Amino acid sequence: MSYSNYPSSTSENQPANQPKDNRKLIFGILIAALVGTWGYIIYDKSQSSKKIDQLTVQYTAADSSRSAVEAEYNDALSRMDSLTGSNAKLSGELADRKTEIESLKSQIKNELGKKNADLSKARSMIKELNGKITDLLAQVEQLKQENQTLTVANADLSTQRDTLTAQKTRVEQDLSTTQAAKAQVEDVGSTLHASNINIAAINVKGSGKEKTTETAKRADLFRITFDLDENRIAPSGEKELFVCVTGPDGHPITVPANGSGTFTTREDGDKVFTNKMTVNYEQGKRMPVSFDWKPESGKYQTGSYKIEIYQNGYKIGQGTKELKKGGLFS
Repeated sequence: MSYSNYPSSTSENQPANQPKDNRKLIFGILIAALVGTWGYIIYDKSQSSKKIDQLTVQYTAADSSRSAVEAEYNDALSRMDSLTGSNAKLSGELADRKTEIESLKSQIKNELGKKNADLSKARSMIKELNGKITDLLAQVEQLKQENQTLTVANADLSTQRDTLTAQKTRVEQDLSTTQAAKAQVEDVGSTLHASNINIAAINVKGSGKEKTTETAKRADLFRITFDLDENRIAPSGEKELFVCVTGPDGHPITVPANGSGTFTTREDGDKVFTNKMTVNYEQGKRMPVSFDWKPESGKYQTGSYKIEIYQNGYKIGQGTKELKKGGLFS
């Protein structure tokens, strides 16, 4: 193979004024511009991403701060709800403080509801709210202590009241028993007593002259006399006396024409009375009593007559009278 320094025949045949080909340059410029554009886009996107990340961090921090403030607020509300819920009976005494707290809660709620809430201001108000709740809690605890003291005092008073009530009941029962006993004593004590009882059979002459007799056929009437002894308990006034006459045959004698009937005694139940009379007794004085009695037929039986005197349901005296069978010249 041989080499030569002379131009070839091919070079010699090309035109001398042919234009240069610039497409490579243009392509290079376009490529460079494209690369620059993409670089700028990538850089700008990188910067935007950094800003977005910064804003995200800021938003997250702001949101976290808002959440923390809201958590503080909710915690304060929970304390308040727990306080008022467990002390409903005390709320009336703390109405003024509760009104202040409700107003402050409303302000905090309004501030947190704003889009651009002033969290520093909200925190300050929440701090004030917690302070008021703490004060309210202290007042409630004080009221609880006072209520406990009052409860103990009331329990003591209730015990004393129950004791006094029981004592009063016993005293009333004793008093009632005493009054009943006193009334019974007074009732018995006020019953009159008859003494110096005398029963005389009287024979009344045609002239009206009276003479005592011991024979049945000459007796026209019985004259019964006695004294009502002085009694300082029995009040003055009318007193009913019941006279019961029992004949020699053992049967009570009734005189319907004189109003005979029955009455109730304190010891023997119902009893037939022969005659009833009313006397006007004066308290504390001895009073003589005299009355006549004769049988409805006007005739007396031979034998022993028993005469009993009752007042206030009690027998206050009794006596007997024996009538003999008269002889031929009696």
